[in-house]
Amino acid sequence: MEIRPALHDPAHQRVADTEANALAAQLQHGLDAADADAYDSWFAADIMWGSPKGATLVGYDQLNAIHHRLMQAGVAPASRFEVVAAQSPAPNVVIAHIRRQALDPGGFSEMAMYVLVEQDGEWWLAAAQNTPITT
Repeated sequence: MEIRPALHDPAHQRVADTEANALAAQLQHGLDAADADAYDSWFAADIMWGSPKGATLVGYDQLNAIHHRLMQAGVAPASRFEVVAAQSPAPNVVIAHIRRQALDPGGFSEMAMYVLVEQDGEWWLAAAQNTPITT
C-alpha cells in the first residue's frame, strides 16, 4: 500500500489564511473600482493564468491588458470574493481556493485556485486557474 504524504503544514495555517484573505480583499477592491491595475497588483511578472474559457496565459503584461479591456467593458458582474480554503504546503507558498460569487443570482460566478509565493517579504501571485461555477 502506497503512503501518501500530507503536504499542508498546520503551523502555517494562519499565514495561509491571512494571505488568502488579503488577496481576496485586493481582488474585491480592484473589481469594485473597475481598476485592472489594482486587481492585478499581486501578479508576478511571469504569472501563469488559466482563464475560465480554457485559455492559458503567461506574463503580467498580456494578462493586465486583457483585464483592462474586460474592466472597461464591464464584463464581470458585481460580485463578492470569498476564501473557500487555504493551505501552505511549503514555507513561503500558499494555495487558495477563492470564489467570485455574482451578487445577481443569475450572474457569471467562478472559482479560482491561486498559488501565492513569498519573495523578499512580499507575496506574489504565481499562478491561477479559473473555473466557471454552473449549478
